[in-house]
Amino acid sequence: MGLVTREFTVEIATAQAIRVLVEGKVQGVYYRASTAKKASALGLVGWVRNLEDGRVEFMAQGAPEQLDSLLQWSHKGPVLARVVNVYHELAEIDQQLCEFSVLK
Repeated sequence: MGLVTREFTVEIATAQAIRVLVEGKVQGVYYRASTAKKASALGLVGWVRNLEDGRVEFMAQGAPEQLDSLLQWSHKGPVLARVVNVYHELAEIDQQLCEFSVLK
């Protein structure tokens, strides 16, 4: 059984998930929308949200190569963002996810 994304199916045995926290000027600069757009273009599923402390958190899952691309992008983000730190860790696969969502 595979993990279905918009563009391709990733075998669950090879799929990974990551949880990422991004610090800096990352709210009010389209960081969430840009993350969702980038992740969707890479065929990833997951979510992104603002935290009350000013950070952005996202969880993404899919092929390791695409996750690495999103993680590398997250260090810069959209043009108006000023990323100071990015922390990431492996996360549990959520088989219920079928798209990349911007959470409130």
